[in-house]
Amino acid sequence: MEGMRFESPETVDAAVSLLAGASGETRVLAGGTDLLVQLRADMIEPELVVDIKRIAETRTVTEEDGGYRVGAAVAGAELKEHPSFSKTWPGVMYAFDLIGSTQIQGRCTLAGNLCNASPAADSVPAMAAVGAIARIAGPNGTRDVPVEDVPTAPGKTSLEKGEFVVSIFFPKKADNTGDDYLRFIPRTEMDIAVVGSGVCLTLDDSGTCTAAKVVLGAVGPTIINCEEAANALIGTKVDEAAIEAAGAAATAAATPISDKRGTVEYRKKVAGVLTRRATATALERAKG
Repeated sequence: MEGMRFESPETVDAAVSLLAGASGETRVLAGGTDLLVQLRADMIEPELVVDIKRIAETRTVTEEDGGYRVGAAVAGAELKEHPSFSKTWPGVMYAFDLIGSTQIQGRCTLAGNLCNASPAADSVPAMAAVGAIARIAGPNGTRDVPVEDVPTAPGKTSLEKGEFVVSIFFPKKADNTGDDYLRFIPRTEMDIAVVGSGVCLTLDDSGTCTAAKVVLGAVGPTIINCEEAANALIGTKVDEAAIEAAGAAATAAATPISDKRGTVEYRKKVAGVLTRRATATALERAKG
């Protein structure tokens, strides 16, 4: 760890120029709940760590175009205290709240969970299901990227040199829309998901599903946007047969590995079970 430089700029531009100008490995510090563990374990040896918490726009939750823009350094405990976010997107808030202990919740961030790029990240399927968009700043200005396009492989993202996530935007929620996220873990808490499933669906006034998104976590190298499961719901009244079909599609789409946490067959089955349950809850929420 010799010679590691630590900087805490106060503007997006200053952070970008620090990250872009470094010759070796760089890391961005938001909450640090993954980064500090990796540093202590000597898993990484960055030349430069850039703390983004002093940049004003990373520390706020603002309402924008009927949606919410959540700064990249806003902690779980802070978002939970927002007067309306949890009511709007309870599935996302539940997924965020699953990360770690109470102490971790005081530090961990949605952007950090996203950019750590763990296939088992809890908040990522939930964010992707509701259409969340990451705002990325870099040497060429800012670009907006759907959350599901940020992780590209375990521990790898689509961010280029000099880029970092400044905020995550949750678009305006359509009427009669509900979301949910469920995960399965072997222990009762503070464990890593064996399978996760995020579901968001929208109904028309007759109760027919007009839009849906089903996103699986921990059953592939990155999250899986399961279009077959969504298509099983769209155009139906989300009755038992449609929910069954969505679960079967999730099982078919899952590409897990066998490890000490579960076999391929088990994880594929659980992907279907969780998708069915999350869909049922999302349906109740969509009905209000």
